[in-house]
Amino acid sequence: QYLEPAPGEAGINNILKMAREGLQRELTTALHKAADTREIVRCPGLRVKTNGHSTTINLTIRPMAAGAAATLETPLYLVTLEEAPPGDPEQARHAAALRVGEGADGPGTDTDARITALNQELRDNEQYLRTAHENLETSNEELTSSNEEMRSVNEELATVNAELQTKVTDLSRANNDMNNLLAGTGIGTVFVDHQLRILRFTPAATGIINLILSDVGRPVGHVVANLVGYDRLVADVQAVLDTLVAKEVAVQTTAGAWYSLRILPYRTLDNVIEGAVITFAEITEMQQAREALLRQANELLRLAVVVRDAHDAITVQDLDGRILAWNPGAVRLYGWSEAEALMMNVRDRIPEGLREDALGKMHQLSQAEILEPYLTQRITKEGALVEVSMISTALVNEVGQMYAIATTERPRESATDQTMKVHSG
Repeated sequence: QYLEPAPGEAGINNILKMAREGLQRELTTALHKAADTREIVRCPGLRVKTNGHSTTINLTIRPMAAGAAATLETPLYLVTLEEAPPGDPEQARHAAALRVGEGADGPGTDTDARITALNQELRDNEQYLRTAHENLETSNEELTSSNEEMRSVNEELATVNAELQTKVTDLSRANNDMNNLLAGTGIGTVFVDHQLRILRFTPAATGIINLILSDVGRPVGHVVANLVGYDRLVADVQAVLDTLVAKEVAVQTTAGAWYSLRILPYRTLDNVIEGAVITFAEITEMQQAREALLRQANELLRLAVVVRDAHDAITVQDLDGRILAWNPGAVRLYGWSEAEALMMNVRDRIPEGLREDALGKMHQLSQAEILEPYLTQRITKEGALVEVSMISTALVNEVGQMYAIATTERPRESATDQTMKVHSG
């Protein structure tokens, strides 16, 4: 009857805004007075405009006493609005004041009563204005304090924003550095999470695994790999995540390139495992060199077997004449063991009169001349001279320079031995 919905946003129930005409000013003044004095405030004889007419009511505001268990921070007030009973002196006083205010001078009007009512209304207006002024000052102080707090908050926000901007710049620079580093190494790298979903990859990885930007977020097992004879990528990645033990294997692409595939756990700075890192480092040249060395080793092994089992004496000497190799055939022909021969110089086996000829042969070989087999003599361990048929071959390095001489020496057969071979044939 005395309150009505306030205009504005729904759901906000402020009793001062809801007070009907004739009640709002006195209710505001009385509430502030009760808040200041913490005493009961009474306002009798208020004319409140109700549904189509006015009603005289008495307003009472009583501060609520907080109990021992009360935890409310804001004090409460009990507002009582009750209709004034007929014949109430206060109601009569207020009616007289209304008549004075309306210019209703009639017979029997009590002048003193009108003056008293007007004075009371003046005091009420003064109290209302004083309260409004105090409220305005309080609001201004609160607004000033809020502005200062807001300015302080804005300064803090500006500082935080500047720090955040610096961190974003640093993070962007670090991210760019990492991307350029990964791209510059030429190592294909793929990052996956615990569910083996692709998080990111480097451009070099696209030539090994058919990756495009839209593959980010897809399981790595759904992407086709250009690898020959290797289909355990998913299983190996899962094994690394389960055991945290890195795995490395050599794989070959369909284009014939070789890569060292390594799978390692992805660890954060806090040593938390968040997935795995798959890298592909090209080792094509290394693999080819390994295969070439293997072929060369096999050839040398076969050559060593031939040299070992050969009946002829096969030796190797450097350009200073030091003996570097001495096969069993040489042991049988000359009598020196391999250990003894490796401590000797070739001059120790050449008769003194043939040493100049031997030096000439070496010079011819150094000039890339091809020597035909020739007959010469060599000295045995017992000091005997042996006529041998000799084949000398120059050993050259990668740039074509001679570094040693290999010889095949066969004893010259006597006429009797040749005749026996003819008859046996």
